[in-house]
Amino acid sequence: MFWLKIIKDFIAILREGQTPRQVAGGFMLGSIVGFSPVLTFQGIVVWVIILLLDVNLGAAVLAFTLCSLCAYLLDPAFHWLGYQILTNIEGLRPFWTMLYNAPVAPLTRFNNTVVMGSFVCALVLAIPIYFGFKHLVITYRKTLGARVEKTKIYQAIRHSNLIQWYMKLRNLGN
Repeated sequence: MFWLKIIKDFIAILREGQTPRQVAGGFMLGSIVGFSPVLTFQGIVVWVIILLLDVNLGAAVLAFTLCSLCAYLLDPAFHWLGYQILTNIEGLRPFWTMLYNAPVAPLTRFNNTVVMGSFVCALVLAIPIYFGFKHLVITYRKTLGARVEKTKIYQAIRHSNLIQWYMKLRNLGN
């Protein structure tokens, strides 16, 4: 049931409401939080940005969910990248020492290799995710949406007993 809701929400995000920029912005910011550990200062700052900016909150939550699931698989790569950044770049050592002694900076947990690697990776991937998801939304709304809704798989899922039962339960509260 959880996966069906994610698929339904994903299709709803692609076809409804806000502009492609807003949807892509929400997905990008959600991916930054999803790849990074949640209980860090930068994670809280990104959530505040999501709430303050006019971005699609559903896309942010969806990206957070998907990227959080992927982040566990990528933790060894994040650890390696963070280790390289924190220990093998000699020119940054004085900066890391100064940052560690700063009053707020340790709240970011930047000295943890996984946190550093995942946050750097999330920042590097942010721009490609934004433009890629924006392109996906535009393409879906122009051409793919009608094709997807005409496919036999979509029709079978939409008219299945499980989905009909779910829709009845969901509409009971309204």
